[in-house]
Amino acid sequence: MIGSWWIRFRRGLGRLLSGQSLQWRLAFMTGASVALSVLLVGSAVFAITRWSLLEQLDRELVGVAQSAARSIQQSVADGQDGFRLELLGSADGLLSVVSSDGTVVSLPGESAAILPQSDEIAVARLRSGSSARTVIADGITYRAVSVPLNLTDGDYAVMYARPTAALEATLASLWLVMVAAGILGLMTSTIAALWTAQAVLAPVRRLSQAVKSVTQTDQLNPIRIYGRDDLGELTRSFNTMLKSLQTSREQQTQLIADAGHELRTPLTSMRTNVELLVADEKSGMLPDGARAVILADVAAQLGEFSALIGDLVALTRDDHLQRPHEPLDLAEVVDSAIARAKRRGPGIHFDIQLEPTPIMGDASTLERAITNLLDNAVKFSPPDGTITVHLEGGALTVIDDGPGIDEDDLPLIFDRFFRSDKARNTPGTGLGLSIVLHTTHAHGGTVKASNAPGRGARFVLRLPVVDLVEHEQ
Repeated sequence: MIGSWWIRFRRGLGRLLSGQSLQWRLAFMTGASVALSVLLVGSAVFAITRWSLLEQLDRELVGVAQSAARSIQQSVADGQDGFRLELLGSADGLLSVVSSDGTVVSLPGESAAILPQSDEIAVARLRSGSSARTVIADGITYRAVSVPLNLTDGDYAVMYARPTAALEATLASLWLVMVAAGILGLMTSTIAALWTAQAVLAPVRRLSQAVKSVTQTDQLNPIRIYGRDDLGELTRSFNTMLKSLQTSREQQTQLIADAGHELRTPLTSMRTNVELLVADEKSGMLPDGARAVILADVAAQLGEFSALIGDLVALTRDDHLQRPHEPLDLAEVVDSAIARAKRRGPGIHFDIQLEPTPIMGDASTLERAITNLLDNAVKFSPPDGTITVHLEGGALTVIDDGPGIDEDDLPLIFDRFFRSDKARNTPGTGLGLSIVLHTTHAHGGTVKASNAPGRGARFVLRLPVVDLVEHEQ
């Protein structure tokens, strides 16, 4: 029952706040928290104060009743008849004597009488202890106490009651003060929460405006950081994201521009050859054998064009997809890549030394990247050259017998579409080494290019080695 009520309350509160701004939500929640705190604390203070005042009143009434009991005992000891209650002068309360059988002797002239209950009768019979209770007589609320009256001729108790009007007035004043203070505190805290929320949420609003500006203007301008708190850290993270987006956009723009430039040459050449074939179909202007040469040229250009498109697609896919990594042996991947490279260079000798190297990675992308390294070595090595392929300690070293790499070209060798002067007339798309770099970084490794003394280019690809047994556990 309580659980269903709480669920309905939360849903209703959620619907109420769903259409409000975050600033008003914070103000509402702060006000509600303060109101609940004031209610709980005020109720506790009121209850404790009421209990304390009743305790104080009870002690005072018990003292008056005990004084009356002593006076009655003294009057009986002096041999006076009856209790002579009129001598006690209890003008501010009701004074009476209760016997153990429930008989009540009231002060002469008192219009109101309080009937005894089991508590007062028990005090008379036991001749010890005291009792206190709240009672209403003739429409007036009294606080009544009883104390034992020790007489030789019977068991009695003195019962004394006083109106609680003064106590109730004090509590009413206290309640009014607490309500007024609670309302004032609630209003003050809500206003303070609104002001605080406005100040605290200012960086959030700036972020919101920045997002709108990016959407509307397409400008990835960084946002000014105003502090070192969590919101400042959020702003820094947002600026880092904007910088990454700007870098990605620049790379995409550069990739499109470079791809357009690289595609223009084979397309122009293919168009020229096709136009020659069409013209020859009409006029027969080409000499014997020229048509076959042109068709062979078109076929070669189509192969180059297809390879370029394939590399672009592969590079774009790897830029946007993160393939899951699995345990594998890098030596097996390298061995598969060597088998493919041997078919491209049938006369080249391969000096192979591979040791088992457990890693975490994607076999297909790694094999393509290593194949690109080996294809590059095959392309620049002489037909009877030697390519060294060593895998040791997580480092794959590939050395060819080619002309090497110019020192000025070493920093640019992994850039997309970069082709050195030595590679201008060699087949290729200019994306092979870029794919190697990207794949290596995606696997947490590094790749470096240099020149081997007395030989050609040297590439060293390093990947982190893992303990597959421990990883599986």
